[in-house]
Amino acid sequence: MLFRRRFGFSPPEKATSEGIVGIGGPLDVPTLQCAYRQGIFPWPHTGLPLLWFNPDPRAVLDFDELHIPERLARRRKKLPLHFTIDQAFETVITSCRKAPRPGQEGTWITPKIVTAFKGLHSVGDAHSIEAWDESGSLVAGLYGVTAGGVFSGESMFHNVSDASKLCVLFLIEHLKERGATWIDIQTMTPHFAMLGAKEISRADYLARLRAVQESSLALFDREP
Repeated sequence: MLFRRRFGFSPPEKATSEGIVGIGGPLDVPTLQCAYRQGIFPWPHTGLPLLWFNPDPRAVLDFDELHIPERLARRRKKLPLHFTIDQAFETVITSCRKAPRPGQEGTWITPKIVTAFKGLHSVGDAHSIEAWDESGSLVAGLYGVTAGGVFSGESMFHNVSDASKLCVLFLIEHLKERGATWIDIQTMTPHFAMLGAKEISRADYLARLRAVQESSLALFDREP
């Protein structure tokens, strides 16, 4: 099988046509850290061993190509939301797990994924953005993983229309202040396409990843 050792995956150039570079293996903090630093992420599929992906093409959002639709800009001004970082990680990932996904059966955010990413959060490699309304209720959020200076987005949820999109904009402003110029969104979605995301080759993505890792950007205060 492609997953070779606790910390080893097949080279990207040997990935399957679907981008699979590992099958099976432990879903723990050391393996997740090793994976994300190589641009690899887990994506469970019902009835199959754990699959690890490094897709080609890869979806990214360059901040200088960010497009904010007029409607979203208006909502940004009108919605009385307060944003925080890492104040409710477990609630965010659990809410993402429960979020309805039209056209999909269930979710890839399994209980094992929740447990593993909570562990990753505890060591400072996974982070959440939260949006709170005036009553103090959590109305939206997103979470993702940092991999040596690159933020890789995982999932979002919202209970108020457009609130998760505003979490993305808040995240981008935070990352820009720390010197980041782009985020990894793994695979393209209509929402991120609307914001100006694009697809690049795996080779280009890996080159970008290595260049940022060499710069040692610290994107969050809780990073190790």
